Amino acid sequence: MIELRFHHELYDGFAIDEAMKAFGEVARFETAKEAQGYVVKVSADGDDEEIIALELANYALGKTIEKRA
Repeated sequence: MIELRFHHELYDGFAIDEAMKAFGEVARFETAKEAQGYVVKVSADGDDEEIIALELANYALGKTIEKRA
Protein backbone atom coordinates (compact mmCIF):
# COMPACT_ATOMS: atom_id res chain seq x y z
CA MET A 1 0.00 0.00 0.00
CA ILE A 2 1.22 3.46 -0.92
CA GLU A 3 0.00 6.59 0.84
CA LEU A 4 -0.32 9.83 -1.11
CA ARG A 5 -0.96 13.24 0.43
CA PHE A 6 -2.65 16.00 -1.58
CA HIS A 7 -2.47 19.49 -0.09
CA HIS A 8 -5.81 21.30 -0.35
CA GLU A 9 -4.21 24.45 -1.78
CA LEU A 10 -2.75 22.50 -4.72
CA TYR A 11 -5.35 19.80 -5.43
CA ASP A 12 -9.09 19.97 -5.88
CA GLY A 13 -11.03 17.28 -4.00
CA PHE A 14 -13.29 16.60 -6.99
CA ALA A 15 -10.21 16.10 -9.18
CA ILE A 16 -8.91 13.49 -6.76
CA ASP A 17 -12.29 11.72 -6.88
CA GLU A 18 -12.19 11.75 -10.69
CA ALA A 19 -8.69 10.27 -10.65
CA MET A 20 -9.78 7.45 -8.35
CA LYS A 21 -12.73 6.70 -10.64
CA ALA A 22 -10.43 6.61 -13.67
CA PHE A 23 -8.07 4.11 -11.99
CA GLY A 24 -10.78 2.18 -10.14
CA GLU A 25 -10.44 -0.91 -12.31
CA VAL A 26 -6.72 -1.37 -11.61
CA ALA A 27 -6.41 -0.36 -7.94
CA ARG A 28 -8.23 0.03 -4.63
CA PHE A 29 -8.33 3.29 -2.70
CA GLU A 30 -8.95 4.46 0.85
CA THR A 31 -9.43 8.19 1.36
CA ALA A 32 -9.45 10.55 4.30
CA LYS A 33 -9.70 14.31 4.66
CA GLU A 34 -7.28 16.01 7.04
CA ALA A 35 -6.71 19.64 7.97
CA GLN A 36 -3.92 20.02 5.38
CA GLY A 37 -5.70 18.17 2.57
CA TYR A 38 -6.50 14.65 1.43
CA VAL A 39 -4.85 11.31 2.07
CA VAL A 40 -5.28 8.51 -0.48
CA LYS A 41 -4.00 5.00 0.15
CA VAL A 42 -3.42 3.07 -3.06
CA SER A 43 -3.40 -0.74 -3.21
CA ALA A 44 -2.82 -2.74 -6.38
CA ASP A 45 -1.72 -6.25 -7.24
CA GLY A 46 1.77 -6.88 -8.51
CA ASP A 47 4.56 -4.44 -9.17
CA ASP A 48 2.28 -1.78 -10.66
CA GLU A 49 1.30 -0.17 -7.35
CA GLU A 50 3.93 2.59 -7.45
CA ILE A 51 3.26 3.39 -11.11
CA ILE A 52 -0.49 3.56 -10.50
CA ALA A 53 0.00 5.83 -7.48
CA LEU A 54 2.19 8.22 -9.46
CA GLU A 55 -0.19 8.25 -12.42
CA LEU A 56 -3.11 8.89 -10.07
CA ALA A 57 -1.32 11.95 -8.68
CA ASN A 58 -0.57 13.22 -12.20
CA TYR A 59 -4.18 12.68 -13.28
CA ALA A 60 -5.51 14.52 -10.21
CA LEU A 61 -3.16 17.44 -10.85
CA GLY A 62 -4.23 17.62 -14.50
CA LYS A 63 -7.92 17.61 -13.54
CA THR A 64 -7.25 20.32 -10.95
CA ILE A 65 -5.58 22.52 -13.57
CA GLU A 66 -8.46 21.92 -16.03
CA LYS A 67 -10.99 22.93 -13.40
CA ARG A 68 -9.12 26.16 -12.58
CA ALA A 69 -8.65 27.19 -16.23
